[in-house]
Amino acid sequence: MRDAIKESGRASLHLLSGAAIAILCYLMVGVALFTAFLTVTVIGAGVLPESVLLLRRLAGWERRRTAARTGTPVPEAYLPLEGPLPARVRTAVTDPGTGRDLIWAAAQLLYGMGVWFASLVLWPPALLVDGVVTGLAGRRPVVLPLIGRLADLGAEWSRALLTPTPAAARAAALAARVEELTATRAGAIAAHGAELRRIERDLHDGTQARLVALSMRIGLAKRAYDSDPVAARKLLDDAQTQAEEALAELRHVVRGIHPPILTDRGLTGAVRALAASSGLEVEVSVTGLADHTPGDRPEKFDAPRTPGDRPEKLDAPRTPGERPEHVDAARATAPRAPAAVEAAAYFVIAEALTNAAKHSGAIRASVALTREPTALRARVADEGRGGAEAGESGGSGLVGMRRRVAALDGTVRLTSPEGGPTVIEVELPCVW
Repeated sequence: MRDAIKESGRASLHLLSGAAIAILCYLMVGVALFTAFLTVTVIGAGVLPESVLLLRRLAGWERRRTAARTGTPVPEAYLPLEGPLPARVRTAVTDPGTGRDLIWAAAQLLYGMGVWFASLVLWPPALLVDGVVTGLAGRRPVVLPLIGRLADLGAEWSRALLTPTPAAARAAALAARVEELTATRAGAIAAHGAELRRIERDLHDGTQARLVALSMRIGLAKRAYDSDPVAARKLLDDAQTQAEEALAELRHVVRGIHPPILTDRGLTGAVRALAASSGLEVEVSVTGLADHTPGDRPEKFDAPRTPGDRPEKLDAPRTPGERPEHVDAARATAPRAPAAVEAAAYFVIAEALTNAAKHSGAIRASVALTREPTALRARVADEGRGGAEAGESGGSGLVGMRRRVAALDGTVRLTSPEGGPTVIEVELPCVW
């Protein structure tokens, strides 16, 4: 009996809120008529989109209320009210969701108040019959469950009226997809512009300055060649050193555009090179991708101990007579992802390892590459202090990472609680 009373109380609160929404729908009918009059007279066409947004909020409240009662979300499908006023008015009028919301608002006036009044009528006999007769007899309540059924009935009617048609759902999904593609296209253009500015800055401040200094050295050597051959030779030696430095700068710029190692050794080889030069002890594991490293166990790379010291691979199997290029045939012939997908994964992993080395305070990290049926998945984790911010508020590296992945319709998930660990998971759709 106690449970039945509690459930009936919750149902009554649900019905009471439905009656309140019915009163708001009554007011909304007046707003709709006033808006229609202003729209017909043209002078108040700007009121129409705002009225539709108000109706959408009211319908959204009913969806949340119905979902709380039934435990199942009620989907919504609306075309976005954006752009200039004529486009917003046209969308507000032609959107199928507007028509369904109007039908629901008119029906809510009837059943919203009707089921509420019915529950008020049921409470006195419920208290009399269930509270006295069946309660004293120790039997199950008879009238109180009817109040809960009234609340369920009202929720089902709301669900039926507010659930969008398949055509409306497809149209809304298409509009949302177009909006998403517009945003990712803008992000890709911004990332491309930032990359061009970075390349221009690197060429101007690095390679161009070294080439200018090289030209000056060669000119001075030509002038001093007849009068002071020793000084000319020294100038030429300096010029050769500067030429090598300029070549190194050019290689650095080229690697920033598309690393040659990505073309030569594939994504797995390029990632292992990143791990070897990251400054961390990095474990690399590969699943389902072409791999040109002997053995099946993950490779580990120690951080360089001194400047110029080459990283040392740990745990690599060393079998007498084994050639480094010997690999399992299935792994060696595994298909490669498209070049754009490999480049995006490479730069995301490079940025993640750079951030881990600079900001996390970690000494170890792990990189996992996995081939999925329709995607390439990359996971970078470190054991640092955590606290990395997700979204546009994060660092420029994370923002650039998201834009690069979004341009390929991929997803980035960042998990970085205070105290660590930090995990970056990237999924890039591709066809193998």
